[in-house]
Amino acid sequence: MRFVFVTIIFCLLFSVFLYPAIGQAKPDTSANNAVLIEQSTGRVLYEKNAHDKRSIASITKIMTAIIAIESGKMDEMATVSKRAVYAGGSSIYLEQGEKMKLKDLVYGLMLRSGNDAAVAIAEHVGGSVEGFSYLMNEKARWLGMTNTEFDNPHGLDSESHYSTAYDMALLMRYAMTNDLFKKITGTTTYKASTREYAWRNKNKLLTSYYDYCTGGKTGFTKKAGRTLVSTAHKKDMDLIAVTLNAPDDWQDHIGMYEWAFDTYNMTSILKKGEKTYQINGDEKITSGFINRNVTYPLDDQELEKISKKTFLLEQGSQRDQAIIGKTIFYLDETPISEVPIFSGTQHRTKDNLFTETASILQRMVGLY
Repeated sequence: MRFVFVTIIFCLLFSVFLYPAIGQAKPDTSANNAVLIEQSTGRVLYEKNAHDKRSIASITKIMTAIIAIESGKMDEMATVSKRAVYAGGSSIYLEQGEKMKLKDLVYGLMLRSGNDAAVAIAEHVGGSVEGFSYLMNEKARWLGMTNTEFDNPHGLDSESHYSTAYDMALLMRYAMTNDLFKKITGTTTYKASTREYAWRNKNKLLTSYYDYCTGGKTGFTKKAGRTLVSTAHKKDMDLIAVTLNAPDDWQDHIGMYEWAFDTYNMTSILKKGEKTYQINGDEKITSGFINRNVTYPLDDQELEKISKKTFLLEQGSQRDQAIIGKTIFYLDETPISEVPIFSGTQHRTKDNLFTETASILQRMVGLY
């Protein structure tokens, strides 16, 4: 009887180690470098050598696509050069002298990873590959991609072309705020006006493997290995995953996503509306208006660790007279979110939106 009891206990303990509780153990990825972030807040949920500089292959084309989209030239016709035709690697089989709408080239770039499309886009938007690479690096610096350098629009190997998993997550986070980019990266098939056949997206997470995938970009060279950026949506949460040199990247991304969706929830930590505040701890009360709900990805234990501090500005000291202060939220002792307080019961206006957005962008690029 005692032997049976010991055996049962052993089996139970063994099963705990073999099959840990769902949501407890972080995924073990095959990638040399990986990161998983929540899109709206940028919170890093998982990372593995996320800041190491590495070759990135065709996930480079995320930057090429967003610059092309923001150029305002998507309806223009681009002429394909000899340099584009002979770019090498993956191709949408452009011919020298062929004309194709820039929008179609961007679809071919993102869905089929056409290196010829990348060069054609670069030459049309930037005047040359070199000129376009300059634009790519300027955009990278503006986004805070501090460990990134681009010297081409397609991602073919070069000693002076590299990034990190974290920097590429920053890029994808920005790109996914653009509605057209979001539409293109989430498209499974697309037929260009000059083609008789449709292109099918190479991102198998989107087309086959993962129902919650909303977009992404694949990449591969011998030097970089398999690289992948993807996005997913589930339970009101949007996630971005990046893996570099990952032999089993599809499963890496699925594993990270399922772990995060099971572990974290988008949790309300402040609701918009009128609030009252004490000034400097005395009995004087002032009212302010919070113009948006504040949510943050938290696990079951973290909500109890959230604290906040409110700072009210002295009258006449603020840059924007509509803003009277700010509330900063902390997880343990780490600041995680900052919310402006507007005067009275004032609702968000276009001017307030511009001021808040400009402030965020200035902080991103280190202006203050």
